[in-house]
Amino acid sequence: MIKTGMLMSAPQADRHPVDARCVRLLTKVENTAAVAPVVETHALSRGDNDVLIEVKAAAVNPSDVKAATGLMPYAVFPRTSGRDYAGVVIDGPSGLVGREVFGSSGDLGIRRDGTHATHLVVEADAVVEKPAGISWDEAAGIGVPFVTAMEGLRRAGLPKAGETVLVMGVNGKVGQAAVQIASWHGARVIGVVRKREPYEGHSNAPVEVIDASATDVATRVRELTGGKGADIVYNTVGDPYFQAAHKSLALRGRQILIAAVDRIVQFNILEFYRGQHTYVGIDTLALSSVATGEVLRELAPGFASGHLKPFPIQPSAIYPLEHAKAAFVAVAGSSRDRVILRP
Repeated sequence: MIKTGMLMSAPQADRHPVDARCVRLLTKVENTAAVAPVVETHALSRGDNDVLIEVKAAAVNPSDVKAATGLMPYAVFPRTSGRDYAGVVIDGPSGLVGREVFGSSGDLGIRRDGTHATHLVVEADAVVEKPAGISWDEAAGIGVPFVTAMEGLRRAGLPKAGETVLVMGVNGKVGQAAVQIASWHGARVIGVVRKREPYEGHSNAPVEVIDASATDVATRVRELTGGKGADIVYNTVGDPYFQAAHKSLALRGRQILIAAVDRIVQFNILEFYRGQHTYVGIDTLALSSVATGEVLRELAPGFASGHLKPFPIQPSAIYPLEHAKAAFVAVAGSSRDRVILRP
């Protein structure tokens, strides 16, 4: 954990702007095929409470593509894209200079200039020390999926040993992160997939998998839990699984929702209040860089201990800044790889 409260900043006169090469989105477009990022050079300098980071790697998230294609009306243009990063602090409070850090944000790359660049300015309180033994690419890939998973479980109440967590869309990146965190806390995890396939990610305990194309999910969950149901349902898909999630909940169960397809759902209010259920909505775009840093600090001990593992980064999923369009297209094409830009 990095503490910054007692650190002294370098004098303003010592701060020199850096010419950063940045992936710029000049205007919103109608679809991914029309996304036309350009690499421009911009001078960056930090403020009193900021650090200047030399970016070693930055992830491309589905939200980066959605913002570029007009699905987020609050996204500003022109801007430098990107929410997740890993790099070295090259200017800032003396205790931070030279530190290897990583981070993420809900506003970087959306409402202000982001991480798809050679350099980044971010608040000193937002950065988290990179766990030893994790590569730059892996650290950059932690961000949004793990923050989303952890924020959902924090808000719903972290699972306890012996509780059951049901993860809808278990092989998605948020789903895999939720499995890791839940099993780290001692919970039993059941995963749901839309077609027959094994769980693909890391876990601290076996993960039972339900094939939704061949089995009634709620019925199977009740069978596996002796009729009780799941204490937490992490629904990473949204409305397609809403009813199955609703019917799978135990007494006082919590359903976490992070996505929607058709947006409007119907549910049985009587079952809802008699089951004493809770629905928790998570939007990590509402989290500032500093708030996101707080979430990542809670996760850092898990990565340090090996209970949490970063996603493997495939060489074919690493792109230079000049190939940012290809990276965006790969993410829009629902690639299961974590896509990385490497300045």
